[in-house]
Amino acid sequence: MRIPIFQVDAFAPRAFSGNPAAVCLLDDWLDDATLQAIAAENNLSETAFLVVVDSGVAIRWFTPACEVNLCGHATLAAGAVMLAEAGPDAGEIVFDSPAGPLKVSRSDTDYTVELPARPARPVPVPDGLEQALDTAVSGCLLADYRMALVGSESVVRKLAPDLDWIAAQPELGLIVTAAGDDADFVSRFFAPGGGVPEDPVTGSAHCTLVPYWADRLGKDTLLARQLSPRGGELACENRPDTVRLTGGVRPYLRGEITI
Repeated sequence: MRIPIFQVDAFAPRAFSGNPAAVCLLDDWLDDATLQAIAAENNLSETAFLVVVDSGVAIRWFTPACEVNLCGHATLAAGAVMLAEAGPDAGEIVFDSPAGPLKVSRSDTDYTVELPARPARPVPVPDGLEQALDTAVSGCLLADYRMALVGSESVVRKLAPDLDWIAAQPELGLIVTAAGDDADFVSRFFAPGGGVPEDPVTGSAHCTLVPYWADRLGKDTLLARQLSPRGGELACENRPDTVRLTGGVRPYLRGEITI
């Protein structure tokens, strides 16, 4: 069996930045063990698998270790692949996903993905979090992921967290965020328990980050930067039930998997 595969850098302001995602085009769903094995072999933070179904195009996402219920950057990458294959007149695509319909559209220079908003609620700072981050935490919130608020962009950039402590927590991942110096906010995201020690740019984390910072800053259009070593940039729009994330897409390779 030969499976077309594409590797695309999503939310990438320049070459070799953003978050690499693999996109695999399937005729039909393979068994879950095979999908997981392909994702582990690709060894990227996410592999998106696509199948044409009666309702359109279905999408699923796997890290090297597990399936997840939402992935923003791999959806953006998958949208870029499908729109490129459809030709220059195709302006948008809607994926049928475990998180509901997800739309990807393109402009002259960028791509936009619309994701469900996942606002967080305040929770106590858990024992051990400040020690794991080796910095003071001014507040903590919880949605699908735990989100820690720290003092500055410099603190976020210099973090070298205890990944074993993070992996032992019940949430799949940890967001760490602060106000930005020349962006509205910055963040990093760690999910070692899901096979991703640090994710380069995390769309699903911004489902929580955008509503929080929109409310705190009193504005619905924001510029975000994720301060992983690769780095990524997202133009964000807060809406009542969704967030819109816009960024650059850089195709890197295309080929075939043989299994």
